[in-house]
Order: sequence, then C-alpha cells, then structure tokens
Amino acid sequence: MMPVTQRLHLLLGDDDFLTGRVISAVSAEQSGLAGTPVPVTRVRAGDVSEHELAELLSPSLFAEERIVVVESAAEAGKEPAALIAQAAASLPDGITLMVVHTGGGRAKSMVPALKKAGAVEHATAAPRWSSERMDFVRQEFRSLGVKVSPEVVEQVVEGVGSELRELAAACAQLVADTDGKVDRDAVRLYYQGRPEVTGFEVADRAVTGNRAAALESLAWALHHGVPHVLLADALAEAVHRIARIRPMGTGDHFALASELGMPPRRVKDVQAQARAWDSESIAKAVQVVATLNGEVKGQAADADFALTSAVARVADLRPSGRRR
Repeated sequence: MMPVTQRLHLLLGDDDFLTGRVISAVSAEQSGLAGTPVPVTRVRAGDVSEHELAELLSPSLFAEERIVVVESAAEAGKEPAALIAQAAASLPDGITLMVVHTGGGRAKSMVPALKKAGAVEHATAAPRWSSERMDFVRQEFRSLGVKVSPEVVEQVVEGVGSELRELAAACAQLVADTDGKVDRDAVRLYYQGRPEVTGFEVADRAVTGNRAAALESLAWALHHGVPHVLLADALAEAVHRIARIRPMGTGDHFALASELGMPPRRVKDVQAQARAWDSESIAKAVQVVATLNGEVKGQAADADFALTSAVARVADLRPSGRRR
C-alpha cells in the first residue's frame, strides 16, 4: 500500500494544461503500481452533493484502487470542504485524492488542512508574467535533458506566446529536431516556415471519433519525427478537457473561459466535442491516455504501436464515433 503522502495531492492553481499533466502522471504511476488501469473520477466541488462525495471517498469492499479528482475546491461548500479535509486526514485504503485549489475562495482553509495532512504539492497556476513563462520554458528544456541559453528561452517565449501547451510543444519539437543541440539558429529556423507538426490535430480527430483521419494524422506526425511523449500529451490533454468541461454543460463559454483559464473559443470547441460523449465512455478514455503515458515513457516495447492503439481506442470510445 502506498504511503498516505503519495496518495494525497494538492494542485495549487487551476491551469488546464498543468493540472491535466499532473493528473495524467499520477494516474500512470498508480496504474503501473497496480498492474492495471486505475479508474479516475473527476468532480467539481460546487456540483457534487455531500452524499456523492462521501461515497466516492469511502473505502470499497475489496480496497480497489481509484483516483478521485476534486476540481474547483476553492468554491466548495462548508459540508463538502469538511468532508474533503476529514478524508484527507485519514485516506481509506485504495483511494488517491487529488484536490485542485486556487488557494483562495470560500474554502481557502482547506489548503492548510491538506498541507498538514501531508499532501504532495504541485504548482499548477498559469504563469502571469513573461519572466514566469521563461522559467516554465527553461524547466521544460531541463526536463528533456537539455540546457539552453537565456537568449534561446527568450526567443521561444517571444515566438510562441503565453499558451503553456504550445510552449511545451515547441520545446519538445526543438529538442527532437536538433538532437538536443538547441541554439539561437535552431530556434530561428524553427520559425522560418518549416511545416508545423504537432499532436493537436491527431488528438482533435480522435476525440471527435474520426478514426481514419486521426490514424492518418498520427502516421504523418510519426513520420516527421514528432516525439511520442508530445503526441501522448496532446491526446491526454484533449481527453481531460472533455472530462472537465462535460459536467459543466453548455453554459456561457465566456464565463467558463474565465473560470477555467482557457480561451473562450477553445471552451466553445470543447463543449461541442463533449456533447457526443457520455460519462462511461470518457472515463474509459481517461484510463486509455493514463496507460499511454507510461507506455511512451518506456513501459511499452513499441511506442508507435502503443500510440496507434490508443488513438484508435479513443476514437472508437466516442459513442457516435463507433459508427464512423
């Protein structure tokens, strides 16, 4: 059984890309330890009832592993907040609790309670300033085993903008293109009109159920050397966004954009995608991308096959996609 401190996670900040990345990493780790995909249940603190939350955080009969993600925890009511803090202090066997909290809100007292309970803390707030985005880019390169100059970092931020997902994609692509030798000339070449190859098109086609087009885009991306991890991250991001936005329904995408920290147009696109999914299918898709995360990081003998299989499964899981 895992130590409590590895089963309790506090995600401070609600940036969609960063929270999705942490959830995928924890899910992959837990699934690897369990030897089977561990189900992930995502709920919004303001939408889930006290009874539903209590049921999610109660031990199962056979202590089966599961991950419970409580989002928008800062807006939790008094009873749900108390229930989360109580569960965190003594997590039942088999449960991993991940709490996404901005640090403020009416349930701000939950943060010190979770810290006291030994939660693993993750910084998932979107950078506000250019200097913070440069720190993010510097860390991305470092995580890929590459050290770059301050000038390169500045060039990447200026060229890409503020979207973290796009910054991460650019870093991974530059490292792949240069075999880790990223200098100012390499960045300049990257922005001189070379074909942009990313996993976003693959992911969008998969979650809309267009199996043939998704696999065609994937084959093209693999042929052009897009890193396996980048493709897997894009697919996980698309699935997690649907899982997060689907329970919110078809509300005002401008209001939701402010709450989620996403561009309004992107929220509207995901809302349209989410309408075709049901809770069972998206839960299975979350498990697929969690498994893929571990496979592309060394657990699979053939990463190309793992990606192809995952993309096909996600496309097939979309209810209307099964008929395409």
